[in-house]
Amino acid sequence: MGVVAAAGGGDSLSARAATMRESLQKSQTITDSVVSILGSFDHRLSALETAMRPTQIRTHSIRKAHENIDKTLKAAEVILAQFDLSRQVESKIVRGPHEDLESYLEAIDQLRRNIRFFSSAKGFKSSDGVLSHANGLLAKAISKLEAEFKQLLLSYSKPVEPERLFDCLPNSLRPSSGSPGNQGDYSGKNPSSNHHPEHHNSNLENAVYTPPALIPPRVLPLLHDLAQQMFQAGHQQQLLIIYRDARSSVLEESLHKLGVEKLSKDDVQKMQWEILEAKIGNWIHYMRIAVKLLFAGERKVCDQIFESFDSLGDQCFAEVTRSSVSVLLSFGEAIANSKRSPEKLFVLLDMYEIMRELHSEIETIFIGKACAEIRESASSLTKRLAQTAKSTFGDFEEAVERDATKTAVTDGTVHPLTSYVINYVKFLFDYQSTLKQLFKEFENGDDGGSQLAAVTMQIMQALQTNLDGKSKQYRDPALTHLFLMNNIHYMVRSVRRSEAKDLLGDDWVQRHRRIVQQHANQYKRNAWGKILQCLSIQGLTSSGGGSSVAGDGGTNSGVSRAIVKDRFKTFNIQFEELHQKQSQWTVPDTELRESLRLAVAEVLLPAYRSFLKRYGPLVEGGKTPQKYVRYTAEDLEHMLGEFFEGKNVNEPRR
Repeated sequence: MGVVAAAGGGDSLSARAATMRESLQKSQTITDSVVSILGSFDHRLSALETAMRPTQIRTHSIRKAHENIDKTLKAAEVILAQFDLSRQVESKIVRGPHEDLESYLEAIDQLRRNIRFFSSAKGFKSSDGVLSHANGLLAKAISKLEAEFKQLLLSYSKPVEPERLFDCLPNSLRPSSGSPGNQGDYSGKNPSSNHHPEHHNSNLENAVYTPPALIPPRVLPLLHDLAQQMFQAGHQQQLLIIYRDARSSVLEESLHKLGVEKLSKDDVQKMQWEILEAKIGNWIHYMRIAVKLLFAGERKVCDQIFESFDSLGDQCFAEVTRSSVSVLLSFGEAIANSKRSPEKLFVLLDMYEIMRELHSEIETIFIGKACAEIRESASSLTKRLAQTAKSTFGDFEEAVERDATKTAVTDGTVHPLTSYVINYVKFLFDYQSTLKQLFKEFENGDDGGSQLAAVTMQIMQALQTNLDGKSKQYRDPALTHLFLMNNIHYMVRSVRRSEAKDLLGDDWVQRHRRIVQQHANQYKRNAWGKILQCLSIQGLTSSGGGSSVAGDGGTNSGVSRAIVKDRFKTFNIQFEELHQKQSQWTVPDTELRESLRLAVAEVLLPAYRSFLKRYGPLVEGGKTPQKYVRYTAEDLEHMLGEFFEGKNVNEPRR
C-alpha cells in the first residue's frame, strides 16, 4: 500500500518538472526570436545611419556657413563703421580747428582709435593702405594743432603792465608813483633814514602776494588739451620750442616795462654811486616782483598746461624763465664782484636779505631737474653777496683805523670820521639779524651774535686809535684833550641810545665814560693850571722891601704891591686869551658843555674871589685901578658862559 502511494507521488513530481522544462524551452525560443528581431533592427539602424550621414554633414556645413556669413557681415559692418567714422573725422580735420576746437580734438581722438583698429585688423587686406592714409591724416591734424596751439598761446600772451603788478603787492611795497622807469628807491634803506628794516622785513614775512593771471583761466584747459595731443603724437620738442618762444619774450617784456635793465659788469663799474645805489634799490624790488608774482604766475600756467606730462612742464618753465632770471642775477653778480667800499655794505646786506627772503620760494617754484642750474645760480649769488658783505665789513674796520684824512677840526669838535663811523655802526644794527645770519654762515657753532659783537668792538677800537693819532695834530694840549673828550663822549652817548649798548655791554659804556672824564680833567689841568697860578699867594712877597698894604683891615706883611699888580695884569691877559681862543672851541653836546663850564667855574671863581678880596685893596687905592682889576667874579662867570660856543674870531662878544 505504501509503495503504491510513493510511486504515485513521484509521477506527479516528474510531470511538473516536465512542464517546467517545456516552459523554459518556450522562453528560450522567444528570447532567441527577440534577439533575432533586435539584431535585425540594429542592422537596419546602422544602414539608416550610414544613409543619413551625408545629409548630416551637409546640414552642419550649411549651419557653419551661415555662422561664418553672420560673422563676416558683422565684421564688415564694423569695418564699414570705421570707414564711415574715418570719413567723418577726415572732413572735420580738413576744416581745421578754428570753427570748433573741441570737436576737432574729438576727431583726432577718433582718428587715433581708427588707427589702432586697423593696426589690429591683420586679416584685412587693405589695412596697410588705410593705415597709411590715416597716419598721414593724423600728421596733418597735429600740424594744424601745433599752429592752433601757437596762435592761441600768442593771442593770450601779453606783457603785464607795472600798475597791474603793483596792485598784486602788499600795500607797504606799492610805490607812490607807478610810472615805469621812475620807481624810486624801493629798498627804503639809507643811512639818513629813520626806517628800521628789521621791523619792515618782519611785516613782509606775513604779507600776502597775489600772482596775476598771466593767461585767462578759461583758455588754459584748451591749451592743455592741445598740448596733450601734441605730446601723445611725440611732438614734445616742437611743443617746447613753441611754448618757450611765445612765453619767454612776453616775460622779458614784462620785466622791461617794470624797469629791469640788462647791464654788464663794465656798465656797473662805470656808474656813479648815487645812480647805482638807486638801481640796486630798484633791483631788490624787481626781484621780489619777479619771483613772487611773475615767476610764480608763470609756474602756475606751466603746471596747468602741462599737467601729467612727466618732466616736460619743468623743461618748458626753465626755458621760459632762464633768460629773465639771468638778467636779474647777473646784475647782482656784478655788484657782488665790483670794487668793495664801505658805503656798499648796506646795499650788499639789502641784496643778501632779499635773496634769503626769496630762497624758499625759488626752491619751490624752480623745482625739478630742468631748473637745477637756475636754483644753483640763485644760491651762488646769495653766498657771493654774503662773502662780499663780510669782506666789506672787514675792509671798513681797516679803513677806519688807517683813515688819514687831513680834515682840520680846529675847534676840537666831533670829527666827521667819528660821526660817520658811529652812524655807520648804528645803522648796522638795523641789520642785526641779517648780520648774525651772515656771520653764522662762516662761523661754525656760533649763532653769529658773539662774532658781531667782536667786530663792532674792533671797529670802535679802530676809531679810537685813529682819533688818538688825529689828536696829536693839535699844538695845544688842552685842545687835544677837549677833542678826545668830545669824540669819545659822542661815541658813548650814541651807543647808550642805540641797540649797540646791548651788544657792547654796560662795561664798555662805563669804561669809556671814565675815559671822557679823564680827558675833561686833563683839559682843565692844561688849560687853567697856568692862570690859577696867578691867583696863588706863593711868590707875592718882595725881598726888596716893597710897600705892604693892609687887606681886610689888616696888613699883608711882605706882600709886594708891584707883584700883585703884575699878577692881576697877567691874569687879565691870560683870561682874555683863553676867552678869545676857547670861545672858538666847540663842545657840541649841551650837557657836556655846561658840565665843563661848571667844572672850570668851580675852580676859577672861588680862587679869583679870594684873591680879589685879599689883594684887591693893594691896587684899588692907586692910579687907574681898572687897569689891573678889570673883572668882577660875575664878569668872569658871564664870560665863561661864552666858552665852547664855536664863535668866529670877529664875532662881537655878548
